[in-house]
Amino acid sequence: MFTIAKTALRAIRRNLLRSFLTMLGIIVGISAVIVGVSMGAGAKAEVDKQIASMGNNLLVLFSGNMSRGGARGGFGMAPVLTEEDYEAIRREVYGVLGVSPEVRVTAQVTAAAGNSPVGIWGVSADYVNIRSWQFQAGENFTELDVQAARKVCLIGKTTSATLFGDGVNPVGQVVRIKNNVPFTVVGWLAAKGANAFGQDQDDVILLPYTSAMKRLSGDTKFRSMNVQAESAAAIVDVQNQITELLRQRHRIGPGKEDDFSLRNQQEMSDFVNANNRIMTVLIGAFAGISLVVGGIGIMNIMLVSVTERTREIGIRLAVGARGRDVLRQFLTEAVLLSMVGGAFGIAAGHWLARLLTAFAGFPTLISHSSVILAFSVSALIGIIFGFFPALKAANLDPIDALRYE
Repeated sequence: MFTIAKTALRAIRRNLLRSFLTMLGIIVGISAVIVGVSMGAGAKAEVDKQIASMGNNLLVLFSGNMSRGGARGGFGMAPVLTEEDYEAIRREVYGVLGVSPEVRVTAQVTAAAGNSPVGIWGVSADYVNIRSWQFQAGENFTELDVQAARKVCLIGKTTSATLFGDGVNPVGQVVRIKNNVPFTVVGWLAAKGANAFGQDQDDVILLPYTSAMKRLSGDTKFRSMNVQAESAAAIVDVQNQITELLRQRHRIGPGKEDDFSLRNQQEMSDFVNANNRIMTVLIGAFAGISLVVGGIGIMNIMLVSVTERTREIGIRLAVGARGRDVLRQFLTEAVLLSMVGGAFGIAAGHWLARLLTAFAGFPTLISHSSVILAFSVSALIGIIFGFFPALKAANLDPIDALRYE
C-alpha cells in the first residue's frame, strides 16, 4: 500500500499545475462547507447565549394570538391580558418564582446632559430577577413602589451614557419622560448587550408598570408577561397551569382558539435559529454543487491520465500486475488528489471563517466534527469519481495497451 501511495504521489507531482487546477473545485467546495457549518454553529451559539441572557427557566406570555376573518394575528397585536390575570397567575399557579407584566412605551427622555428617544418598559419588582439583570449601582424598586405607582426607575448603561455622560453614576438623578414627568433613578443596570433579535438591551428605562400605565401610556391591559418557573423540570407544568387558568378566566370554550400564546426559551431559540438553519442549508447546497463539479474535474483528469499512460499500464499488466492492482493504483491517485484538495479547503475555510468574524463581525464556530466531515467527504468524492477511470485502466487489454501510441 505504501508503494502504491508513493507512486500516486509521484504521478501527481509530475503535473503540479494540472493537479492543483483539478483540486480547485474540491478546495472551493470544502472551504464552503467549513464556512457554512461554522456560520451556522456560531449563529446558534450566539442566539443560545442571548436567549440565556434573558433569564433562567423563562416563559413569555403574549396576548393577541387570535384568528379573525381567517387571518392570524401576530404576538401582541391585541392586548387581552389584564392586571387581574397577572394577580391570578401569581396567586394560583404553583412552581412560579416570579411574574412581571410588560408595558412598552417609546418616549423622548431628557436629563442633565442630553435627551434621546428611549424604550420605556413598565414592569413589576420581579422583572430584574426574572431577566437576570445585575446592578452597577443603586438597587431595584420595591413592590410598594409598584402599588403606589411611584415615579422611580432603573436605567440601562447605554441610556445612562446618552443622558448623563459615559461612566457617570446616574443614581439619584432625575429623568423627565413624556410630557415632562420626572422620575428618579434608583438603580443603574449593568451592561447586557444585544438580545437574540439584535436589539440593544442596555438602551432602556425600567419603571413600575403601574406608573407606566397611569402616567405614560394610559393602557389598561398588557401585551405580554414574563414568568419564571422554579426549575427547568417545572416549565411544562407551569405552562399547562397558566394555559388552563387563562382559558378559564377568558371564558374560552372547548375547541376554541386561545387568545394568548405562551412560549418558553427553547421555543424562542428554535424560532430564531430557523433562519440560521435555512442559511446553513443554502450554503451547504452551493458547497455540494462545487464538490460535484470538483469531482467531475477529478474524473476528467483521471481519464486523461489513463489515456496518457496506456503503454505504462500495458507494460505493468504484461509483467504480471493484476487488474485490481492497476485499479487500486489509479483509485489511490484520485483519492489523494481529492484529500489533498480537502486539506487545502479545510485550511482555507478556517482562514475565511476568521476573516468573516474579524471584518464582518459574524460569529463563527469551527467544530472538530465539521473538519472530520469535510475531510471524509473529500475522500468519498475521490472514491466515487475516481472509480470509473480506475476501472477503465484495470480493464485495458495488455496487447492493445502495448500497441498504443
